[in-house]
Amino acid sequence: VQLQAYGGGLVQAGGSLRLSCAASERTSGTYAMGWFRQAPGKERELVAAITWSDSRTRYGNSVKGRFTISRNNAENTVYLQMNSLKPEDTAVYYCGQMTSIYARDADYWGQGTLVTVSS
Repeated sequence: VQLQAYGGGLVQAGGSLRLSCAASERTSGTYAMGWFRQAPGKERELVAAITWSDSRTRYGNSVKGRFTISRNNAENTVYLQMNSLKPEDTAVYYCGQMTSIYARDADYWGQGTLVTVSS
């Protein structure tokens, strides 16, 4: 499976960005897609995840109320709308296919896209 993430860039604090992740296929045994991020010197953390079937979602505490994950099943694509961005949101963002929105990690990963939020 190939996962292509794009949409990162440089934005000022308070601004918005929309990330997209297109999957070439839905891998057997995976039922959700997620966005993770890793900032320099920090561990990778879950940002948001969504099920393919019924759009149940899960968010990291630091992004609740600011970020929204959504999906387009017909195109095997997942989006992450990021609003009210803060400098601490600066990180490389990765998308991945997961067995569950409650999985600790993804089973398949795309390349990262860098998000930089300036103060």
